[in-house]
Amino acid sequence: MIISCSEQSKKEPKQEATISKESTSNFPFFIPEEKPNIPLSVAMERNYDKYMSARPDHNELYTQFKYTELKGFDYNNNDGTISRRDPSKVILENGKYYVWYTHRDTKTAPVGGKNAHLSTDEIPSADWDLADIFYATSKDGFTWEEQGVAVPRPPKPNVGWRSVTTTDILKWKGKYYLYYQGFSEASGKSGGDNCPVAVSYADSPDGPWTAANKVVIPNGAEGEWDQYSIHDPYPLVHNGKIYLYYKSDFDRNPKLSRMHGLAIADNPLGPFKKHNLNPIMTSGHETTLFPFKEGVAALAIRDGMEHNTIQYAKDWVNFEIASIVELMPDAGGPFVPDAFTNTTNGRGITWGISHFTNAAGNYKQNHAILTRFDCDLSLDVDDQEMKRSYILYSPKEHYKHGLNKKQKNRINNENKKLME
Repeated sequence: MIISCSEQSKKEPKQEATISKESTSNFPFFIPEEKPNIPLSVAMERNYDKYMSARPDHNELYTQFKYTELKGFDYNNNDGTISRRDPSKVILENGKYYVWYTHRDTKTAPVGGKNAHLSTDEIPSADWDLADIFYATSKDGFTWEEQGVAVPRPPKPNVGWRSVTTTDILKWKGKYYLYYQGFSEASGKSGGDNCPVAVSYADSPDGPWTAANKVVIPNGAEGEWDQYSIHDPYPLVHNGKIYLYYKSDFDRNPKLSRMHGLAIADNPLGPFKKHNLNPIMTSGHETTLFPFKEGVAALAIRDGMEHNTIQYAKDWVNFEIASIVELMPDAGGPFVPDAFTNTTNGRGITWGISHFTNAAGNYKQNHAILTRFDCDLSLDVDDQEMKRSYILYSPKEHYKHGLNKKQKNRINNENKKLME
């Protein structure tokens, strides 16, 4: 159980801060909208210089996230045999919303990465193994109708013959493109996932989709940060080009670092050129971005030193922290109306589709489910209920994250030594 808390739910009337000449060293009671010309601490300097506002409720890139269970999807009594995860951006076409996602329907639940050697042509190693790309449509974003497969696994030896996953959508000059990870072996069998980016295209969001049957963004060369994987391809249109953001796992097992890169192309089928500053964002798991004002905003989900932040790059490359948030959506696929409009005045987002992993609560029935998230990261909305500044967790929630047996034994041994 979690309870949202706030000092107040509506924005305060704007107060004009006055600083008298006699007390120029004292900070005023009402926080000035603009940085005052008085001596400031490093923390207060940062408050004005590093964020979009000195207060969370005035920060257009600060929000809480709300979640709603989706209707229309069956998960076979959550036995682990059906999984839906890693949704694309949501788009609005033909009077309805579309979303694409990784879909696994297997005879058994995954055996897990450590047991990847036990996987077969029918037994998946990971939740995303032996998967195809499906899609669904909706009139309201809450109730969805699954339309079936969009991109199936191609025949061997084409890229993705083992699994096609983690897709995202691009609309470009009247055509539609789905980028996705193409696995050529069961996930977990080598030092890293062998899953460069492949693409399929269509004249309609309903298909039929034609696979290009080629790698459009390859893994990096041996010794480079992205040598093993190009995950979560996420295209946006900027400056007349395709900006495709992605994530890679690197450094040491079992605690891999995850950072984001950027590849740019003039044509959806490539060639894509990786940016020479990669990695361009040092935190975050899945890629979730949207045009905002003249730049681009990104969710830094879960991983890295700057996790649980929303970041902003005015130049679409160099990201700075814009806010610190809670309960971020995993694998968020937002509804981004101006994702492909070449905008220089991005309006932001208010909702999307994400997923919950290990939805059964145990890895013997491991699978993911799709969910809806709502937020206020929009220049066109001022929902102060979404700007509450913290979430209060019940004691029961805290105790779920208690000490494990090994930690308790260590503490007991330390206490015994101290008592001797």
